[in-house]
Amino acid sequence: MAYYLGIDGGGTKTTCAVGDESRLLAVATAGPSNIVHVGEGEARQSLQQSVRQACAAAGIAPAEVSRTCVGGAGAARPELAEIVRSSLAEILSTPIDVVGDMQIALEAAFDTGPGVIVIAGTGSIAYGRDRQGMTARAGGWGFAIGDEGSAHWIGRAAVSAILRASDLRESSEELTHSPFATALFKAWGVTSLVDLARAANSIPPPNFAALFPVVADSSDDLAVQILTNAGRELAQNAAVVICRLFHKNEAVCVPVAMIGGVFRHAPLVREVFYNELRTLDSRAEVNPHVVEPVEGALRMARRAV
Repeated sequence: MAYYLGIDGGGTKTTCAVGDESRLLAVATAGPSNIVHVGEGEARQSLQQSVRQACAAAGIAPAEVSRTCVGGAGAARPELAEIVRSSLAEILSTPIDVVGDMQIALEAAFDTGPGVIVIAGTGSIAYGRDRQGMTARAGGWGFAIGDEGSAHWIGRAAVSAILRASDLRESSEELTHSPFATALFKAWGVTSLVDLARAANSIPPPNFAALFPVVADSSDDLAVQILTNAGRELAQNAAVVICRLFHKNEAVCVPVAMIGGVFRHAPLVREVFYNELRTLDSRAEVNPHVVEPVEGALRMARRAV
């Protein structure tokens, strides 16, 4: 019996799936493994932990794995791919393929067919492939200058919005004690707007993505507007990729898939994304279910063998 591993290494969590030739046997989740965000040591620990836990749940040893495919943000860069590969080679003795998160997501959503994926996790990007195999992307330029609609972008927008709102009020006392502000303070361990601003401007930058759950769970007008803007930004990137890959005069349906925690945990973002994208390009056919990229990694591991 041959066994395969598919790994989705993200900025928030690392998911490992174990399967044989046709079945999914087990899935396990560990901490983040985006090397750029968390460093080599933590990434190594998360990758190895996810593999050990998934293999244990499947009732196999890591030594029994025939092939592994890992996908992660930026992981296709040679220097980062080598770190990922060497970290896993300490517990896996068989071939390890390292690819970008876009590739495993596209595989999970459309197998080898055409379509456009939009990833909205810690970061964000739109990526697609046409019927001839040509690819195009939009967004994904990093948390400091882009990644619109991502968890990081949403968290940063929340801090900016609440500080701006305080500027426009004669007294910020009511705003400071609002449920939205209180939840933001708690997420970062601060107690005032001044402390929130200080934390936001600290070096190295704070974890803005940690504020995303606060925004997603809030009914505050500021939160609603931020999530609405996130859905629109993600739709605009998807529309750019559709336009580049599928000529405007082509009367075709373009499959579109949503990937990542922002889509999974923020229904408003999903709703706005769907409506905005359909307005921008009526050819878009959006899968209502959020796709799991790890399934694509597992499929690519099987195919490689």
